Amino acid sequence: MNFQPEHIGLAANDPVALKNWYVRTLGARVLAELSPSPPAFMLEFPGGLWLEIYAADSSLGALGNKVGGWRHFALRVDNIESARDQLTASGVRFDEPVKPAGGAGRILFFSDSEGNLLHLVERPSGWRF
Repeated sequence: MNFQPEHIGLAANDPVALKNWYVRTLGARVLAELSPSPPAFMLEFPGGLWLEIYAADSSLGALGNKVGGWRHFALRVDNIESARDQLTASGVRFDEPVKPAGGAGRILFFSDSEGNLLHLVERPSGWRF
């Protein structure tokens, strides 16, 4: 059996607003509107990763780094400063400095419009685990 990732699901308090944030801020495109009510969408990022956004039943709020479940969504970039500047121009706030990445390179954390944690990751040329 060959298991290949297809998409990641993200429950949202406001699926339409979150979909619009990912399209406007990170260049995702809408592949499909999966449901008009409650709204649900399948997005595709440059590079091919799919993200399903659908309505949440509830919200965990700000529970910190040690709560079980997914913690962040990492986006690889060629130049972390250029990516930061582009996102800043789109209204993204960065509250922490660039930090060393596990395994080599650098990372920079930020949040989407609903507070979900993302980070940019810049790896050295030719880098592999």
